Amino acid sequence: MLKLTQQQQQQLHVEQIEVNGLNVQTRLYQALTPTAAPPIVLLHGLLMSSRYLLPTAALLSEHHVVYLPDLPGFGESDNPPHIYSLREQADLLVAWLDALAIEQAIFLGNSLGSQILVDLAVRYPDRVNALILTAPTVDPYYHGLIPQFLRLVSDAPLEDPRMLRPLVLGIFNGGMLRALRTFADALSDPVQQKLPQVTAPTLVVRGDRDPVVSQRWVEEAVDLLPNAQLQVLADAPHGVTYSTPAQVASVVRDFLQED
Repeated sequence: MLKLTQQQQQQLHVEQIEVNGLNVQTRLYQALTPTAAPPIVLLHGLLMSSRYLLPTAALLSEHHVVYLPDLPGFGESDNPPHIYSLREQADLLVAWLDALAIEQAIFLGNSLGSQILVDLAVRYPDRVNALILTAPTVDPYYHGLIPQFLRLVSDAPLEDPRMLRPLVLGIFNGGMLRALRTFADALSDPVQQKLPQVTAPTLVVRGDRDPVVSQRWVEEAVDLLPNAQLQVLADAPHGVTYSTPAQVASVVRDFLQED
């Protein structure tokens, strides 16, 4: 993991944004240089908070304002009155954009965050400038709770060990029941049917050591997406935004320049 500089740490602000009666913890990186570029929104995966996305966010903040919300029920955001489905999380994100007066953004998701952003991009295409899906779930070739769990376990020793702290905090704050129900919703989500409906230019990113998301699946996802490209990162696990942030930021910058 890349260590943040003092300047990058000073750029970071934390706010509570009220959305539909819920406080949504939002981390914010101001751009290092004045910019008219659209903001970038980073979205975390299951059991996690936006904390593990900070290394990638810091690198992307050179020319963009970067926002990192904690989904309701995760991280330091309020728990909703019931466990939100992926669709409800996407709707909440759009309301969060409205609360911040963000008309359109570049979205980057990791793991389950990618899956939620696919739903958002299909139903709210006018809010999406570009889409980056890193380690996108759920791999249909290893479908089911047990196959996915075993692959997540096999990924653990490949990750930066400092990722353990945000993971443990995420489990403590969100709870296992919320995680299991959210994961069950992710398994039933027809993501393969949604991908052809995504109109935004899309970058799909996979680490070549990721046991959770197979090469076969990301290649299929790129084929299903109307306007997409694939980047495979060398020696990178599932949590690419934490373990290999410099590689992620590099391919994202190249993609946005092309777009």
